[in-house]
Amino acid sequence: MAKLINIGFGNVVNAEKIVAVVSPDAAPVKRLTQNAKESGTSIDATQGRRTKSVIITEDGYVVLSALQAETISRRVNAGWSEEEKGENYEP
Repeated sequence: MAKLINIGFGNVVNAEKIVAVVSPDAAPVKRLTQNAKESGTSIDATQGRRTKSVIITEDGYVVLSALQAETISRRVNAGWSEEEKGENYEP
């Protein structure tokens, strides 16, 4: 069963498909976001608010969220059991 992570305002993402959660401030992330908007692989889940994190999925979708990357990361990590996290996991 898919583990769904709340990314704000009732929007959820399949945690198993997340590759990265990054801050939108860096120039490469801004280019990635712009390219995704142009190609139609961008999903805006900010509900009109400022983008505080960018979620990149293994399918190539770019999801914009109004929650901070650290908050989403905490929610993703809370959804995994200790066995799934592995021995090298550090909170």
